[in-house]
Amino acid sequence: MDPVFFVMAILGCGDSGVACRQQHVEPVRYESAVACEAAVPDALRSNTDVPYPVIAASCMQRGAIRSADASGDAGSES
Repeated sequence: MDPVFFVMAILGCGDSGVACRQQHVEPVRYESAVACEAAVPDALRSNTDVPYPVIAASCMQRGAIRSADASGDAGSES
């Protein structure tokens, strides 16, 4: 099973901060959601070249899913 890690997507949004589109994913892998969220301010400052009026970031979990078992039978019927 692959280890769980977090990545940060940089988003470009309209003036209202909605209707965001992913621009790219930062190349750094974070060991926790907390570590990823802590890196958001620096990532936003270094991505001012995104051609949208509002720039946002979103941390996303990657790797193995913790709540499912390895066989994919989480919640099978009895």
